[in-house]
Amino acid sequence: MSYDKTVSNHYSHGDLLNAIESALPALSKTTENVTIEDLAPVDEFHIGGSQATDHLLGQLNLTQQSHVLDLGCGLGGASRYVATKYKSHVTGIDLTHEYIQTGKTLCRWLGLEQQVSLEQGSALAMHFKNNMFDTGFMLHVGMNIDDKIALFSEIYRVLKPGAYFGVYDIMREKHGETIYPVPWAANQNTSKLATPEQYQQALKDAGFTVSKVASRRDFAVSFFQQLAIKAAAKKGAPPLGLHVLMKDSTADKITNMITNILNGHIAPIEIIAHKPAEI
Repeated sequence: MSYDKTVSNHYSHGDLLNAIESALPALSKTTENVTIEDLAPVDEFHIGGSQATDHLLGQLNLTQQSHVLDLGCGLGGASRYVATKYKSHVTGIDLTHEYIQTGKTLCRWLGLEQQVSLEQGSALAMHFKNNMFDTGFMLHVGMNIDDKIALFSEIYRVLKPGAYFGVYDIMREKHGETIYPVPWAANQNTSKLATPEQYQQALKDAGFTVSKVASRRDFAVSFFQQLAIKAAAKKGAPPLGLHVLMKDSTADKITNMITNILNGHIAPIEIIAHKPAEI
């Protein structure tokens, strides 16, 4: 089995759209009146959900005229957030076919299919034209990609000169054994963690200028504490959440990820870079 297929299989659910639709009655919603806020707990598959998305995107100079790349878009939650808040056109690409097919249906539910285009494909070999996008971002993507220079070189190719690119990935902060499984990998075979320094070097080697690197560790710890408090108060998981994506493995994966963060081994990190403008 190819590496890409192994990664895609890790994320595939098997009946994801039905699982999401089946949860809507518990929210007193249907496919006709569900909102982007209703779907956010399941379709923003990264630490901090829409809070983290908003924090990163607020630094990318997005406008209504922007054509935005959402790399490793998953179900397209962040793409739909951009389309809703900034009125931008967004193109998302993800390796997992089921995520793309489900995401397209969610776009139709929300009436965003004209603003958001979701496509299946590899981040290392995108079929997009050179200098196509005004800006872009990736949320928890690089942990499955070993060759970070190839990744950022491909991103550099499809961005316009002067474009900003935002990264929000889980990165390695110190050497040590990562406890598995975690949301992005069942074991170390598909976990390609790198340090913030390695990310910066890969971005620079690809041609980018890095303007900001910031740890979001404290935010992550607070976010998970708040989730625990809400879960205890409601005596169980909400109708829609990451448990819908990860099913029975959710508790182990989330617990292990939190433990790895608290041990100082990993942390979510933001990086803001830009492709230099042409002289």
